[in-house]
Amino acid sequence: MKRLTTILGTALLAVALTGPAYAANVVIKLGHIAEPTHPYGKGADQFAKLVAEKSGGEVEVKVFPNSQLGGQKDLIEGLVFGSVDMALVGTAALGQFQPQISLFDLPFLFDDRPHAFRALDTVGMDIGKALEPRGIKLLGYMENGIRHMTNNVRPIKSPADMKDLKIRVQTNKIHIEMIKALGASPTPMDLSELYSAMQQGTVDGQENPSAHIYTKRFFEVQKYASLTAHAYAPEPVLISMITWKKLTPKQQKAVQDAANESIAWQRKVSEDQDNEYWDKIKATGKMEVITVDRKPFQAATKSVYAMFAKTVGEDNIKKVEALSSK
Repeated sequence: MKRLTTILGTALLAVALTGPAYAANVVIKLGHIAEPTHPYGKGADQFAKLVAEKSGGEVEVKVFPNSQLGGQKDLIEGLVFGSVDMALVGTAALGQFQPQISLFDLPFLFDDRPHAFRALDTVGMDIGKALEPRGIKLLGYMENGIRHMTNNVRPIKSPADMKDLKIRVQTNKIHIEMIKALGASPTPMDLSELYSAMQQGTVDGQENPSAHIYTKRFFEVQKYASLTAHAYAPEPVLISMITWKKLTPKQQKAVQDAANESIAWQRKVSEDQDNEYWDKIKATGKMEVITVDRKPFQAATKSVYAMFAKTVGEDNIKKVEALSSK
C-alpha cells in the first residue's frame, strides 16, 4: 500500500503539471488482459471503432489484449503515469487505488443484471469521481460477467465442499475473505499464470465468469464448475488524466460518447454470450457443470459485509440496496 500511495502522490503532481496540450491527431493505447474474443475484448474493439467514427478520424484507439501492456496492476500504474492511455480493469484491482470501488466486489450484492447496471451507472459513477485527482478518469462500466467456482478435486454443491481447497483469487481483500468464509484457502495470482497453475496442481480451482472459463480454456484443466453466481464482475473503462487533458473538448466528447455507446453494446453481448459459453463448455465433455442452491453460499459470506462496510462505505451499500427491484 505504501508503494501505491507513493504512486498516487506522484500522479497528483503529474496531473497538476500537465496542461491541455491539444493535438489534431491522437493515438490512444488501450490495454486489457482478456482474449480478443472475450465480451469485453469485443467491447474494447467496438469502442475503438466508435471513437474513430465520432472523432472524424482525429482520435485512433489501438487495442492491446491478452496482457500485452501488462497485468491489471501494471495497467493501473501506467494510467497514473500516462505510459498507458486507457485500460479495462476489474474493480478487484482498482479497489487497491480507490477502496470504495471495491463495493462491487462484495458477494451477492446484486439481485440481477438490471440491478447491477442501475447501481454502476449511478453509485458507481459517483464513486469513480474520486479517481480523477489520482490521475485516472472513469468513463463507465463494461461487464466481465457473473462469477462462478471451478475446481479439479470434487463437485462443489455446498460451502462444506470447499473446505481446504486452494482457490486462485485476484489480489483483493474482499475476494480473499470471501473464499476464507467459504472454508477454502485463497491464493492470489495473476490471471496470466492461472492456466499453468491449475494444470500443475499449484491451485485446485478458481472463480471467474463463463467468458474467461471458455476463452482461456480453463475447462481443459478443471473437472467441475459450480454455478454459484457469487459475485458480479464489472469492468471499468478508464483513461489516464494525462491523456484526457491532451484531448480537445470535442475529442473528449467523442471519447465519452463512444464509451457510453460501446458499454451498452458490450453489456448486451456479454449477457447473450453467457449461456452460449456454458453450452460450449458442456459440449467439450471435459467439465461437469453443477447447479447449486446459492442460499447457503450467501449465508456463509454475510460476514464479509461486516468486515468491509466502513471501507466501501455503509451509505454506498444502502444506496445499492435501495436500487433493488425486489
